[in-house]
Amino acid sequence: MSKFKKKKGGEIPAVNTASLPDIVFMLLFFFMVATVMRQNTLMIENNLPFADQVEKLDKKDLVMYIYAGKPSENYRQYGNESRIQLNDKFADVKEIAAFINAERATKREELVPYLTTALKVDSDANMGLIGDIKQELRKVNALKINYTTKKGSVVGR
Repeated sequence: MSKFKKKKGGEIPAVNTASLPDIVFMLLFFFMVATVMRQNTLMIENNLPFADQVEKLDKKDLVMYIYAGKPSENYRQYGNESRIQLNDKFADVKEIAAFINAERATKREELVPYLTTALKVDSDANMGLIGDIKQELRKVNALKINYTTKKGSVVGR
């Protein structure tokens, strides 16, 4: 007489699905935290120039972006000349001062001196336009300027 009985069916036990909701919620929270939503829709071509001495910005929330370049394929009705994009619309050089003042108004007063203006300029953009942008930034005393580039060798491009 044996105390152990042998299974006769050889059936595989059912999969325990009790922890399945926990796994689904962990994946959901992971993608919610890891996903970065684009703040602005680019309406211009933005092939950034290359630079070999590049530094990263510390605080991205203290950066105001000004885009410059030719309108992209979907926005060719605005012409083929280099244009300025502020947030999600094309703008004129004269509108830069209002844009900077509006961005400063959204930040706390003690953070305003640390605001940086980042110029994301297409490598084929007209330098006269960039000069005009810099003149407008001087008028509103936005003197901390950052040029956004790609890291790489400048020679041979």
